[in-house]
Amino acid sequence: MSSSNTPVWFITGCSTGLGRALASLIVKRGWRAVVTARDVSSITDLVSGAEDRAVALALDVNKPAEIEAAVAAAREKFGRIDVLVNNAGYGYQSTAEEGVEAEIRAQFDANVFGLFAVTRAVLPIMRAQRSGNIINITSVAGLIGFPGSGYYAASKHAVEGWSDSLRAEVAPLGIGVTCVEPGPFRTDWAGRSLRQTITQIDDYAETAGKRHANTKQMSGTQAGDPVRAGEAMIAIARNAEAPRHLVLGAWGFNAVVDYLHQLTKDIESQRELSLSADFDGQS
Repeated sequence: MSSSNTPVWFITGCSTGLGRALASLIVKRGWRAVVTARDVSSITDLVSGAEDRAVALALDVNKPAEIEAAVAAAREKFGRIDVLVNNAGYGYQSTAEEGVEAEIRAQFDANVFGLFAVTRAVLPIMRAQRSGNIINITSVAGLIGFPGSGYYAASKHAVEGWSDSLRAEVAPLGIGVTCVEPGPFRTDWAGRSLRQTITQIDDYAETAGKRHANTKQMSGTQAGDPVRAGEAMIAIARNAEAPRHLVLGAWGFNAVVDYLHQLTKDIESQRELSLSADFDGQS
């Protein structure tokens, strides 16, 4: 297959972690790629020697002008976008009570509103093609709330809910939507992509406090392999029908399955009370 017939990937947040691993795999396969990061100098090595089919662009998802320019450049160079990977974002840890307003809003700007904006910019291209796959990188925290990271979880839950609606809207147009929910992966997420407001309240020491300390201590020892995660994302993008969810890593998979079992049990335990809220005779 010539490079002109390979799929075009548009990936945000490629300077480190899962985004960088995925971008490297795509370029090494000989496919076409738009590789982006806030600091373009951090990703130029990814496209070195492959400039005929890969381009590195500066893209801060909080800046509408940069989104517009990057998508326009992709369209001009390749004429299409087959896979959009919304990977840009970062973590913020604090207790719910001690969350800092500016940090909370910045978290949502990057993880939620930036992702929304990039997707809106790409959708007209995919609609015209009547094809495409949108992969939103959320987290196991997008399905389960953990102590000490409520605002991060809320940002990822927001993307999960929005993705449900997006999928319902674009599936008839030939566009797939998948949320990828990684568990702990061996990246520098805790070192470079995590902000913390460490709890000062003793009442949270055994919940959020312990988790805040453990997050950085476990950095570099996580079981998840970023390269294998990239291979898994490539696999779902090549499926005839994109799955709604892809949980990555054994820890995350087991945690999500256990959570969903408990969620179903909890909801079913209140069945009679739930049904009693309807008018009499309604079913």
